[in-house]
Amino acid sequence: MSARLRDPNVRRWLLWGTLAIVFLLVNVYRLSTAVITEQLMAAFALSGAQLGTLHAAFFYVYALMQIPTGILADRVGPRLTATAGAFVMSLGAIWFALAGTYPAAFAARTLIGLGGSVIFVSILKFCANWFRADEFATVTGLSFAISGVGGVLATTPLALVVGTAGWRTTIASLGTVGLAFAGLTFALVRDSPERAGLPPIEGVPERPTPSMGEVREHVSRVLRDRWTWVVSLMLFCITGLNLTLFGLWGIPYVVQTYGVSVAYASVFTLLGSVGVMVGPPAIGWFSDRIGRRTELMIASGTGYTVALAVIAVVGNPPLVVVAIAYFLVGSLMGGFVLSYTMMKERHPPAASGIATGTINGTAFLGAAVLPTVMGWALDAYWTGELVDGARVYTATGYRVAFAIATTCGLVALVCAVWLHRQRRR
Repeated sequence: MSARLRDPNVRRWLLWGTLAIVFLLVNVYRLSTAVITEQLMAAFALSGAQLGTLHAAFFYVYALMQIPTGILADRVGPRLTATAGAFVMSLGAIWFALAGTYPAAFAARTLIGLGGSVIFVSILKFCANWFRADEFATVTGLSFAISGVGGVLATTPLALVVGTAGWRTTIASLGTVGLAFAGLTFALVRDSPERAGLPPIEGVPERPTPSMGEVREHVSRVLRDRWTWVVSLMLFCITGLNLTLFGLWGIPYVVQTYGVSVAYASVFTLLGSVGVMVGPPAIGWFSDRIGRRTELMIASGTGYTVALAVIAVVGNPPLVVVAIAYFLVGSLMGGFVLSYTMMKERHPPAASGIATGTINGTAFLGAAVLPTVMGWALDAYWTGELVDGARVYTATGYRVAFAIATTCGLVALVCAVWLHRQRRR
């Protein structure tokens, strides 16, 4: 092994990069539905609500698994937890590509969600073991940026590949790549510098594996904390809304409102994903430098809500306004990502997986609920029009859907203000 790779400050980035690629695949899967909406509706004869439920199958199991994932990350370690998750997720993707019926597709997407559910919390636990406390918000922001990269790949690039190879071949190929990275995760990643046979990193102490009694105590403490539930409601709205907009209804809105192609419309959700790439790491770095969290959350929440309200009120603003709104919704999510750092700082280091897993679970519960809610709103105003087997929704339906989105932004902003006032006290 080269001398540079014996340096834990260098080695940690190689290992983080391996986990990051697996997380990138998670984000391609969870956002890919927007690009293949019409193919799925035609292949399985789906309504908007059924499509929303198929899309949400990933997120229901993802949400339910977050507290168990936190316990696994704290007890078993991020290496084995992420390896098993990558393997299961990839098998689910291959099954989804082969599914011939709606129930089979639903079960396969659920399996994708089951495997993918453990990856992000495993990354956060890895970062807690390999990075100092004053680096955590920055590296968490970088980890969220990977979701933006996955989101970019799940827009125009995925639309072009699907247009050439078909959606089934594309998803099966991604599953094959995922199996390879499951093997790399097991071979390369280690839970801490000490377990990699490296000297410890200054300011990052070795953390012993908690006993089951300590785990129960940590779970109880996290669940009794009022902050846990306020942060959870905030992330339910924000994460759920971002994944609904960029993963499902954002592209059909542009296609059906402005009469453009899916490939063209995917550029707009691509801008949202670029925002996710830029905003969280920049805001996380800035927060670490100035030592402020809630002030940045309030500022982000204000801009986030205004961006959505413009579309809800106008209905069909100029496309450049839609592009700016999508970018802002993606980038300003970075303010809310700081809540993961706040919860880690609020609880003992041995409970970091449980604390972050709990709030991450409700975040993805939002991603499971909101697609179906918005699908119901669109179905309520559907006039019966079909194009190539896919439903065409009305301008009124989309305005109602974006009004729901704006309401979610307002709720998240109120939560941020509450957290700010509590933190000042």
